[in-house]
Parts: sequence; C-alpha cells; structure tokens
Amino acid sequence: QVQLVESGGGSVQAGGSLRLSCAASGSIFSSKAMGYYRQAPGKQRELVAGISSGGRTNYADSVKGRFTISRDNGKNTVYLQMNSLKPEDTAVYYCNVGVMITSGSYYPVDWGQGTQVTVSS
Repeated sequence: QVQLVESGGGSVQAGGSLRLSCAASGSIFSSKAMGYYRQAPGKQRELVAGISSGGRTNYADSVKGRFTISRDNGKNTVYLQMNSLKPEDTAVYYCNVGVMITSGSYYPVDWGQGTQVTVSS
C-alpha cells in the first residue's frame, strides 16, 4: 500500500490560488496514476483531476481551465495548482493513487488523509 502525505490546503478569497502537494512513498510512484478527489459538506466525493504515469490528464468539467494537475516522478510528488478559486471549490481534497484506463477515466485505489480548502467570497 502506498503512503500519501498531503499538504498545501488553507483559506483563500475568491479569485485566489492554492497549490496542493501529495508526496507518495515507495519506488512504484512513477508507474502509477495519481489524482485528487474532493468532498464538500453534505455532498458526495467527486473527481477533481487525474494524471497517468505518462502525464495524461483528466479533469472535472467544473475545474477545467482553472486547475492543473502535474507530477514530479523524481520527487514522488503530485501537485494540484488551483487558480481562480470559487466558494464552491470549498471542500476537503483527497490525494489518491489509482488507475487510469485507456479512455482516460481515472479510478482511485489508495487515499491520503485529506486537506481542507476554504474559499471565501
């Protein structure tokens, strides 16, 4: 099982930016797809973005053009750059390691502990 340590959450005003980081243990990081899900109060957990081992990305429609997922295999770390944040982006964000199939759909397997992102209007 991969251990995931998340950082970078916090509070920001609407229109601001945050960058989430997720460091993974183990030497298999470069061969795994990674991603972020989020869960807002009273709502189901939803996909935010995924990235394959080769760098293919997949985004939720609600964050396209505002969020960018990237990875640094040398540092075993995946990043989620969040720009033009909106109050509706407020949620707990969970890093995960998973599988990206040929269609580009991403499915999580192991989860991080989550980090809170709060966007005020």
